[in-house]
Amino acid sequence: MKARSIASRILLVFLATLMFALSGTLAWGVVNDYQARGLITQGVSVAGHDLSGMTEAQARRVIEDSVTNPMLSPVTITGDNRTWTFTPLSTVNVDVDAMIKQAYAPRRSATFVTRVQHELTDEPLPAEISIVYSVDPAPITAWIAQAAAQVNRQPVNATRKVVNHGLRITKSVPGAKVNQRVAFNLLSSALLPDSALATSSRVVTLPVAVLKPKVVESSFGQAIVVALVQCKIRLFQGAKLVKTYDCAPGQPEWPTPTGDFKIAYKVADAPWINPHDAWSASMPDIIPGGPDNPMGDRKIAINFPGVFFHGIPPGEFGSIGTHASHGCMRMFPAAVHDLYARVKVGTPVFIRE
Repeated sequence: MKARSIASRILLVFLATLMFALSGTLAWGVVNDYQARGLITQGVSVAGHDLSGMTEAQARRVIEDSVTNPMLSPVTITGDNRTWTFTPLSTVNVDVDAMIKQAYAPRRSATFVTRVQHELTDEPLPAEISIVYSVDPAPITAWIAQAAAQVNRQPVNATRKVVNHGLRITKSVPGAKVNQRVAFNLLSSALLPDSALATSSRVVTLPVAVLKPKVVESSFGQAIVVALVQCKIRLFQGAKLVKTYDCAPGQPEWPTPTGDFKIAYKVADAPWINPHDAWSASMPDIIPGGPDNPMGDRKIAINFPGVFFHGIPPGEFGSIGTHASHGCMRMFPAAVHDLYARVKVGTPVFIRE
C-alpha cells in the first residue's frame, strides 16, 4: 500500500513537470511567434536574393535594388549605324507590394504548430517569390514607329547623264526599312525579367532590311556620245571613255538630230538607195554595197529615220571634221569598222550640239 502511494506521487510530480515544460514551451512558442510576425521566414528569396529574417522595409529595399531598378534601366538600341536609348519608366510597372505579400505568405499560411516547429528546428519554409510586373505595349509601338520614321528610306537609283560631252554616273544608294513587328517582339523581350535581370546592360539590334536599288552603277554598259560642234564620236563603257572617232555630221541645211537614241540595227555591204532628195536628184536609184558606196561598207542605224553612222569612199575623206553630211555621221572606213565591231543593237546614243 505504501509503495503504491509513492508511485502515485512520483507520477503526479512527473506529470506536473511535463505540464510545466509544455506550458513553458507553448508560452515560448507564442511569444516567439508574436515577435517574429513581422519577419520573413527562412528560405524565402526573390531573383536569387535571400530575404530570410528581413522586415518588410528591408525586403522592399532588396526587391527595389534587385528587381525594380534593373527592369526600369535604359535599353540601348542599335541599327542603321545609329544608337538610341529606350527608357522603360512609362512602359514597365513592377508591383513591389504584391511581391512583399508573397514573401509573407509562407508564414501566414502555415499553422501555429508548423511555425513553432520551424522556429525550434530552424527549418526553412522555402519559397521563391514570383516577379509581378506588367508591360504597356503602347509606348513600345510608338517608339518603334518614331525610330522607323528616322530609318526608313527609299533606295536611290544610279543615274547616267551627259555632261560636257562625257558621261557622268551618280552612285546608287541603298534604302532601308525597319521590320516593326520583329522590332516590337525584340524590344518587348528585352523588357522581361529574364533579360533585365540577366545582364547589367541590355542591347537590342533594330531589324533593318536593306532595300536594293533597281539601277546600280554596273547597270550602265556601253554608250555613244556624239559632240556635233566638235565633230567627235565618243564610245564609253560605263563612265569610262573607251575610244574617240572623228566624224562629219550634218550640214546646217540637213542637221543631225539631237537627243537620246539607241542603235536600231547594223548593216554590212548594203546597197545605197536614193532618197530622191534635192541633193541626190542626179544620182542613180541604187548603188551596190562596197567600199565605193556613198555610205561605205558599214552602216550603224539609230532609231531616227535615215540617220546612220557610216563609212565614206576615199573621195570624201576631206569632209571628216566638218559639217558636211545630210544628217548622218560620216566616218573613216577604218573607224566605222572599229565602231561596228564594238557596239551592239540597243546601245544608247546621246547626240548633243
